Order: sequence, then structure tokens, then C-alpha cells
Amino acid sequence: MRISGWSFSRANATFVILPVIAIAGFIGWNMLPKLSGAEGQAVRASSVVTTGSVQTQNVIWVDSAQATPPADGTAAAAVAIAPETSAPEITAPETTTPGKSPLDGLKIASQSWRRGGLGSKALVTLTLRNRNDFAVRDIEIACAFTRRDGSHLTDRKRVISDTIGMKSRKTYAGMLVGFVNINANKAKCALVTASRI
Repeated sequence: MRISGWSFSRANATFVILPVIAIAGFIGWNMLPKLSGAEGQAVRASSVVTTGSVQTQNVIWVDSAQATPPADGTAAAAVAIAPETSAPEITAPETTTPGKSPLDGLKIASQSWRRGGLGSKALVTLTLRNRNDFAVRDIEIACAFTRRDGSHLTDRKRVISDTIGMKSRKTYAGMLVGFVNINANKAKCALVTASRI
């Protein structure tokens, strides 16, 4: 196509049309209304309705742009915004003095051990004394086994699920603690935990 000295081919038309489309799009984008920070945020409006002895609350979510009062100062068209309620106060729990630990009045009065089961099992004999003003149960003991020279070999734990009354003692003879090293020569047991009844 030839118009007054200019010839338009398909390639030349593309170079002219693309910038025109880009400029038109840029102008159109800038003409769109922009949202401010306050617009688009929802505001909670509520009203309380009392019917007889039942009180209900109606909650309406209103766009803050629409909730502005009219320019003439009349408040009839304004939406009542409910005040924010403060969070309920959290009171600290009452601090009570912790009771006496069951281990305070419980002790191992005497202990010894021997081998059983072809020398691989440790059988411990313990006498437990309870000086507490309450009974205890579920007593956990931990026994450490060492060589003759005092070097540590192994540890074993056992829970005695029996009950020891207040101000009393009880002996447990030949109680199986577990398998031990054949080189173990000495054992020392200690109290770990106990439950108050």
C-alpha cells in the first residue's frame, strides 16, 4: 500500500501500532481510581436489641469509605461504630507452697546384693524407711554397679509398686533389679522418685 510517498508494509505497521497501544494502556492505567490506606478496610458496626429478657447483638461489617458521615453534619446517616471491648483480665494463679517431697522423709536404711541366675542377675535386698506423715508408693530406685577397683560398669533402675505406710519401714529381699556385667563386684542403690498417697 502506498499513500502520498509513504509505503506501509506489514512490518512497518507493527512498529507504529505497538507504541500507540503501549501509550494508550499507560494513560488508561493512570486514570484508574487509587485506593487510599483507609479504603478497603472493613469496620465492625454492631447494635444491641433487647426483647423481653433476651438480649441479642446484631453485627454488621461496613466498608469504612461508606461509613463516613455526610458533609452537612447530620448524624442520621452515620453508622454507629461499636467501641472495642477490652480483653478480660487474667489473674495470676494462686501460689501455694509446695508440699513436702516424699523423698525428704524416705531413705534406704540398709542394702546388699547378690548374684542369681548363673551370675548374670542382680538380686538386691533393701530396707526402706518412711519417716513422712503420709504413705508413699511407686518408689523408683537406681543401682550403680562397679568393678572391684571402683570403675563404673552399668546402671539399672527398678520401680517398687508397693506401699509403705507413714512412720514405718519395709524390707524387700532378693528383689530382681536386672542383668549385670559378670565383672560387677559392688552395688550402690539410691532413691529416684516416689509418689505420695
